[in-house]
Amino acid sequence: MINSTISIAMDKAVRIKLDRFLTSELFIFFLYRFILTYSWTFRLKVENEKEWVDYLKNGGAVLLCVWHQQFFSVIRHAKNYKIYNPSIMISLSRDGEIVARMCKHNGWNAVRGSSSRGGREALKKMITKLKETKLAAHIVDGPKGPSGKVKPGVIRLAHVSNAVIVPISVSVEKAWYFNSWDKFLLPKPFSKVRLGFGKMIKFDGTKDKEIFEAQRKQLEEIMHPSIKV
Repeated sequence: MINSTISIAMDKAVRIKLDRFLTSELFIFFLYRFILTYSWTFRLKVENEKEWVDYLKNGGAVLLCVWHQQFFSVIRHAKNYKIYNPSIMISLSRDGEIVARMCKHNGWNAVRGSSSRGGREALKKMITKLKETKLAAHIVDGPKGPSGKVKPGVIRLAHVSNAVIVPISVSVEKAWYFNSWDKFLLPKPFSKVRLGFGKMIKFDGTKDKEIFEAQRKQLEEIMHPSIKV
């Protein structure tokens, strides 16, 4: 009994130390530099970016949307948008803390919260940020999925902020797929990576639940072909 208690206490102490290390500025800095360097090996091709960038420069609000599976492939190019002071919603988990710190290095504001925890307040902050800076991004299936299912938050965010939605699609020549809920995609070094921006989508605000659901399904269908599992 005593040995078991000591073992549990030691395991907890190790976890605390590990958490502190993984969220330390030093670790985050080196992890971010590694990811950026790794991403620069990709032979990146960006398509259909001009339309929404021109719209943004003319004062329109833009909400970029991507699947959780594919956001790693976007990190390198997303750094180019830091001049717009953009925002993205990141979960309150430990992994989310690491990602949020790296977002800061990449020039993005991390608004903490998700559909499972702190989502309502995070959505309010995202709306405020998007109205102010006119650019934000959203991971449409959240931090836990289910995979390929667009959650309603992105539609609400677009409605209230009067933003157009721009879907992002990613296709990769060679990649590894993790054994995770979304089959997370990691392009192999020196692989061709295509980053495509879809046509701008403008949904009219509505209080009708059926119309709202139809809009959510429409976005899901538009983005669905990009999913690779």
